Amino acid sequence: MAGRHNGMTSRSYTAKDITVLEGLEPVRKRPGMYIGGVDSAGLHHLVWEILDNAVDEAMNGFADRIEVILHRDGETITISDNGRGIPIDPHPKFKKPALELILTTLHAGGKFEGLNYSHSGGLHGVGASVVTALSDLLIARVRRNGTEWEQRFSRGKAISALKPLGPARGNGTTITFHPDPEIFPSVALRPKLIAERLEAKAYLHKGLTLILRNEATGEETRYHHEAGLRAYLAKLLTDGQKKPIMSEIFALEREEEPPLECVLTWTESPEESIYTFVNGIPTPFGGTHEAGLKSAIVKAVRNYLNIHDLIPKGLTITAEDTREGIVAILSLYLKHPQFQGQTKEKLGNPEVTAQLDGLIRTALENFLLHNRSQADAIAQRVILAAKARMASRAAVETVRSKSSVSHRLNLPGKLADCSSTNPEVSELFIVEGDSAGGSAKQARDRSFQAILPLRGKVLNTEQASLSKVLTNKELSDVVSALGCGVGKTFDLAKLRYHKICLLMDADSDGNHICTLLLTFFYRHLPELIAAGYVYIARPPLYKIEIGNEVYWAKDDAERDRLLAQHNGHPGRALVQRFKGLGEMNPQTLKETTLDPRSRTLLRVTIEDAARTDATIQTLMGKEVQPRFAFIMSRAPRVEEVDV
Repeated sequence: MAGRHNGMTSRSYTAKDITVLEGLEPVRKRPGMYIGGVDSAGLHHLVWEILDNAVDEAMNGFADRIEVILHRDGETITISDNGRGIPIDPHPKFKKPALELILTTLHAGGKFEGLNYSHSGGLHGVGASVVTALSDLLIARVRRNGTEWEQRFSRGKAISALKPLGPARGNGTTITFHPDPEIFPSVALRPKLIAERLEAKAYLHKGLTLILRNEATGEETRYHHEAGLRAYLAKLLTDGQKKPIMSEIFALEREEEPPLECVLTWTESPEESIYTFVNGIPTPFGGTHEAGLKSAIVKAVRNYLNIHDLIPKGLTITAEDTREGIVAILSLYLKHPQFQGQTKEKLGNPEVTAQLDGLIRTALENFLLHNRSQADAIAQRVILAAKARMASRAAVETVRSKSSVSHRLNLPGKLADCSSTNPEVSELFIVEGDSAGGSAKQARDRSFQAILPLRGKVLNTEQASLSKVLTNKELSDVVSALGCGVGKTFDLAKLRYHKICLLMDADSDGNHICTLLLTFFYRHLPELIAAGYVYIARPPLYKIEIGNEVYWAKDDAERDRLLAQHNGHPGRALVQRFKGLGEMNPQTLKETTLDPRSRTLLRVTIEDAARTDATIQTLMGKEVQPRFAFIMSRAPRVEEVDV
């Protein structure tokens, strides 16, 4: 099989070409593998790693107090606990102090065998060493057996020997570190984010006291919640201004394996809010424990409804109906949690789903049976949710059947339509490929934004007849989605969207497809352009992080301008180039391109389209490479409008 040869690479490939990263070099080379990235979330993940180690001591009964000091520079942080203190005696095999081994070696720790910690948030043995690797200075102080010891580290290596500082009272560990500006574009820590994490830890671990001192402001805050998750639930309800429908909450606390605590209530709010934790670590992406909780709720409520014959005839209760308005918190402790990734955002233990389904379902069923007034309030809440859902669906179907766009049954299968039937507010985004379509569908507001993905480059309609156009699958899908017909059947009154937005990748191929679509509209649907209904959406090509600020650049020129403008900034700029819309986070796509409050659409005029058409004509009959960026630079000339 023939291959291309790059002059920059060697033709030979032997054992000497193999690179072995030693010590903590892999962490510095690929930090994203260990902390998820070098953005603000990755930076604060260093804080969570050290904090979780301190909480592990408290979780296992060896500490009851943790102090966090955010120093005056806003970048250095100290985390101290009154636990047992990291061992400082030499390791029998490696002949190094255990402290140095833990802080400079991947997969070194005291949590693998389960002898020193029954439950722990840090089981991979990489957390503390990753912090060492990604800090330009880390100072570890340990109080053990009446003496305080200190050792210093920088970028993954010890820069001093372990030395005694003098006598000390009590035991414990103190870690002070400054994140490495060579790794992170910004090393500024966020006091509010740290405060929120400490407060959550206090709710999760009853009896634990956490103190936050901010030297820059002089503020000191103490977190201690004896009521645990009950107090946490009350705070969530107050902060979210959610009114519960129950006078009592459901609470389950279990000390046997697996230990867990769960509290929940139903509210008048339409949202479902579930917060889960494993060994004190938040799992925002859920996992098997969240699946077990959801299943238990659905089964317990359905069982109550069925036993008491409360479901009205003809009404179907879905899982979403039973959980509408619920606010729940689940804190689970496992000896061997299987997190997906080092950042521990999702639990993967398959056996947990069935365990929690059985435990929580049984307890919730007993609660409902012994609290009839609470249970009846929940039942009425669920039945109302089901009736509202069915009434909403019926209303939509009625409007659809009576509206001028009742031909929706003929819409293309790829179209993710909006719920609105008012063309004046409805928007259609034509995107390039199924991957981009998937991101756009997650990013859109489904109430008024529809997504139609096209596959590959569409037909060049410059010299194509209408019959040939309609035999092209991609263009016929566009015509079907628009609903206004084409040629002799065209009727502007039947147009289903008054904003038709061409949303392509911000590269040369995307420009090419955009040009071909504009030619199609100019040749076969010019009335839509003349009416001002055709737009070009401009997604960013680059995301640029400078300090705590995020900027978006639509092309290389804007990227260079932004970088030059901030040339004097003390921090490094982090530049991310999007390979395409499919690679873009849906939230990013929403904020930059789809949200009417922040986006910029370019309205296409007949004059613009004519120039595009003329440019296409000059290329007809010539062999042209598929790089059409210059076409878009010459035509269309678009006016920037605020829409």
